[in-house]
Amino acid sequence: MSYRNPVIPGFHPDPSVCRVGEDFYLVTSSFEYFPGVPVYHSRNLVNWTQIGHCLTRPSQLPLAGVGISGGIFAPTIRHRQGRFYMVTTNMVKGGGNFYVWTDDPRGEWSEPIAVDQRGIDPDLFWDDDGTAYFTCTNRWKIPMREIDLATGALLSEPTFLWNGAGGHYPEAPHIYKIGDYYYVMIAEGGTDYGHCETLARARHLNGPWERCPHNPILTHRSKNDYPIQATGHADLVEDPQGNWWMVCLGIRPKGFHACHFLGRETFLAPVRWVDGWPVVGNNGEIALEMEGPDGLPPVAPQSLSTRDDFDGETLPVHWNFRCNPAEGSWSLSDSQLKLRCDEAGLNTMEGQSWAGRRQQHFNFRATARIDFTPCNEHEEAGLTVFQNIHHHYEIALTEREGERTLIVRRTIGTLSAEVASMPVPRGPLTLVMEGNEADYRLGYAMDDAAPVMLARGETRYLSTEVGGRFTGVYLAMYATANGQASGNSAGFDWFTYDA
Repeated sequence: MSYRNPVIPGFHPDPSVCRVGEDFYLVTSSFEYFPGVPVYHSRNLVNWTQIGHCLTRPSQLPLAGVGISGGIFAPTIRHRQGRFYMVTTNMVKGGGNFYVWTDDPRGEWSEPIAVDQRGIDPDLFWDDDGTAYFTCTNRWKIPMREIDLATGALLSEPTFLWNGAGGHYPEAPHIYKIGDYYYVMIAEGGTDYGHCETLARARHLNGPWERCPHNPILTHRSKNDYPIQATGHADLVEDPQGNWWMVCLGIRPKGFHACHFLGRETFLAPVRWVDGWPVVGNNGEIALEMEGPDGLPPVAPQSLSTRDDFDGETLPVHWNFRCNPAEGSWSLSDSQLKLRCDEAGLNTMEGQSWAGRRQQHFNFRATARIDFTPCNEHEEAGLTVFQNIHHHYEIALTEREGERTLIVRRTIGTLSAEVASMPVPRGPLTLVMEGNEADYRLGYAMDDAAPVMLARGETRYLSTEVGGRFTGVYLAMYATANGQASGNSAGFDWFTYDA
């Protein structure tokens, strides 16, 4: 079987995977975006379909007071005796480690069950006798404690597991029982260009731990000519034929000096076992094109186009809000997505009337049909290509000197400027965004006419290296009154994404 990486492109970091029969389920981090923790399903580990989210209610995911790249950090998904568990960390003040459960990963998940253990990157592991253990990273140590999964109560004092091969920031622990050995696998080096994955094994869960002789088992550090960088934060899974696989995060930097803006993505590598130790991919490396074990369902071509007509009762699962959306800030009616012009603007952390989807390809075109009549110069609505509140570009309708006007704005840190504007007649309008590895172009189209591009903005200034933290770029529809009270709203008839 041959396949292409990344298997889930765009902002999908910190993947965790489990298998139930012939079905694989995967979750990734979601940070300040709502709903939280997307859930994916696959039969072959390559073709993934999003089937929902773990955290769909504000009671599960309160984000008031969240900062940039706050919210939900790395989740772990596990299955035990017919029940799925997802354990993670909410980095909002008053949050912490918790888990939710469900018997149907396509449906709703439980209310959160808190775990009184500080740290991040939690993991769940069941020993052969059924005892459940909770593990995380706390002050760069790896504590493990017995847990009652009915209540979240911790039943033992912490036992500290193997702490890595000497790299900084040991984190993201996962425990496995494979054959006669217990294995603990962790990430080291920080989730950056020095990222790596290391592993140790022991005959007993409490050690002593024996380092893998070829640690790190996965890394692309110091390989500056590789198209994939920062590989790590991995999870292992066995397929029905007894073959082993690893999912991990990685980035695809572009340009000089290299920057990445799609975010940390989900990659896949086959795993061989040699003398009781895992050999990942091409001897610790992952390629864009890879060969894997046979026996799984064949890989199908991935669709590169989507169109959302907003004629259902709910938004499709690939749409997110920034933070918890304010009540009444959006609705689906008359086959439109309607966004209210609330006071919060694009530079505000919470309360935006904003609905976005991940950018998943370097070369793409996104279009949206908008119907909006601004009442004053404070109101605007349009499309934004969005890294965070300090780094974004948008094309929007607003009012200037009594005329409806189309503007393009670039915000880069503390610098913000309208770089293009033109009056446009009232009525529906199609907004257009196009992107490649170096630039975004923003424009519009009237009826069936060809798009007119008004301005451009470099991808570099929306990258993690320049202005980001842990998230990738979103393409979003929005409406705002920029600090003023308003009862106006914008209607979006459809949104298309073509890669």
